[in-house]
Amino acid sequence: MKFTKATIVASAAALSLGLAACDSPQEEAAEEQAEAMEDEAEALEDENLITDEEADAMEAEADDIEDAAEGDSDAMTEDMEEAVN
Repeated sequence: MKFTKATIVASAAALSLGLAACDSPQEEAAEEQAEAMEDEAEALEDENLITDEEADAMEAEADDIEDAAEGDSDAMTEDMEEAVN
């Protein structure tokens, strides 16, 4: 079977888009951890055990965890795209 450069590039693009849409197990775990932290912050705030500012800080930390996991996943996808090109 003969592949043209356009066919190879299109296949690589489709593969990278498919990988980008899938979360890695590490990213899934980080998202679950972040979600648990946000839930805990809300519960503690609702019970008046922490202040609004402390809850906001916990939620910001949870967002940072999610962002870091997404960044790792994005970097891996970019590396794969570069390897194909």
